[in-house]
Amino acid sequence: MRVLCLTHEHDGPAGLFADVVRQRGDELLEWNVSQGPPPEPAESFDALVVFGGSMHVDQEDKHPWLPGQHDVLREAVERGQPLMGVCLGGQLLARATGAHVGPAPRPEIGWFEVELTSAGASDPVMGALPGRFEAFEWHSYAFEVPPGGVLLASSPVCAQAFKVGEAAWGVQFHPEVTLEMLEAWRAGSDGSAPPVPLEPVGRWNELGRALANAFFDAAR
Repeated sequence: MRVLCLTHEHDGPAGLFADVVRQRGDELLEWNVSQGPPPEPAESFDALVVFGGSMHVDQEDKHPWLPGQHDVLREAVERGQPLMGVCLGGQLLARATGAHVGPAPRPEIGWFEVELTSAGASDPVMGALPGRFEAFEWHSYAFEVPPGGVLLASSPVCAQAFKVGEAAWGVQFHPEVTLEMLEAWRAGSDGSAPPVPLEPVGRWNELGRALANAFFDAAR
């Protein structure tokens, strides 16, 4: 299987998802779209994963590549291409399919409890996670569920996961984050973000691998 992972910043790589793709023996192209379009079109891949970034979906004046991302995600949903959007990627997916995305009631930076809905528990991808779990979050915007979509998970603050179309999932939390990534994000915040403990990362990576494998199994 060929997998395209789209990133937006140098410190926001595919992380654990890239490791899982390689461990499964699949082919990976990881590409930072802020540097230009990937060398092959998204439709030539079997699965697409779109990751996060510090920018917001409505900052098209600062990041002129954002409208192109909306087009890529909307077209992937229309053709039924397996797709997962993570944090900003989930917000881009929500907006591309008609949902409101805007400032969350309050930021979630750190570890927060997330609970699956009954639809999430029976979903072939989100159902790989426990019914209730502590997730790593780093966002101040949030998505609503797109028209025709299904809410799969939520926190007390906002929706945390949805499915739209035949094979597209969006999550607000960060299942891809590794210890090295989290350390870099903490260092790069210059004290503007609350201190984030590192101890839960090991357990979180177990859940991240389970989610990634479930998604790639569904894509296959």
